[in-house]
Amino acid sequence: MAAIQSLLVALVVVNLAYLAVTRLKTLTRITALQGVLLAATPLAVAGPHGHGLVLSLAVLAIKGIGFPWLVARTLSRLEVNPVVEPYFGFNMSLLAGVGGLLFSLWLESRLPFPPGLFPPLLFPAALTSIFSGLTLVVARRKALTQVIGYLAAENGIFLLGVPLAAQGSVWLELSVLLDVFVAVFVMGIALHHINKTFESIDVGRFCSLRD
Repeated sequence: MAAIQSLLVALVVVNLAYLAVTRLKTLTRITALQGVLLAATPLAVAGPHGHGLVLSLAVLAIKGIGFPWLVARTLSRLEVNPVVEPYFGFNMSLLAGVGGLLFSLWLESRLPFPPGLFPPLLFPAALTSIFSGLTLVVARRKALTQVIGYLAAENGIFLLGVPLAAQGSVWLELSVLLDVFVAVFVMGIALHHINKTFESIDVGRFCSLRD
């Protein structure tokens, strides 16, 4: 149980780090770190055998290696400013993240979960990941940062489903991973064409479009 708690605390810290990072390369490394931590979660919850092992290996390959590599490859091909550009300050973003964490802790104490469904802190860690990801989507200018936010939010949804992996729902989780993989691949292609057309991936420039 102590290992699970340490893992979930690390995930919460990583989720908040998303909102404080000012460099795109560092944001990519955080995405990889979150993927590795998520890969260890099924092993900690379901044990290193059967469905838990298969799911952990898949998550490590896709979320810990595949997605970060795609994001880093896209970043290296785009001639963009490596600094994250927020719509509002990093301190405000981090404060909002802490507020989301406190709200998720309060919500966990209020919802009538079945006994033993979620290990302590798993629900707040998942909600914080979703909240941090959505904050990146709506509060950052660059499209690549918003892709990372989408990944972070999906990681939170995945974390909510981890306890079900112990009951044999691994194929459902793997199908979700495949859908996300395809979505990120399509996003990478879209980013390439956006940068090629507008010479920027700042979504604010879309406002200049005219019929």
